[in-house]
Amino acid sequence: MLFVCYPKCTTCQKALKWLEARGVQVEVRDIKTQRPNEEELRTWFQASGLPLKKFFNTSGLQYKALGLKDKLPGMSEEEQIALLATDGMLVKRPILVGDGFVLVGFKVAQWAEQLG
Repeated sequence: MLFVCYPKCTTCQKALKWLEARGVQVEVRDIKTQRPNEEELRTWFQASGLPLKKFFNTSGLQYKALGLKDKLPGMSEEEQIALLATDGMLVKRPILVGDGFVLVGFKVAQWAEQLG
């Protein structure tokens, strides 16, 4: 499984500890230094079953600085994916990519259900 995170993020740290406590092996990837590309984002978005807006880090400084709350509704999915690919800090984290599923953000109940 791929665990995409920002190492300084406390939620990401909690999620990683949670996974380790359950013996779940993951490949850790820093979203800031190895940001997801458009193809990855498109694949993850489709596999997640979530609306694309759930992939945006709405509490992030970049999101607010760019005024995305008002801009996103007028953008196409392709434009949103292209924007997400420009800066890993725009992307909500952590993202857990497994065989046939993608989890965005750390919600214990959701992760526990998916991972058994």
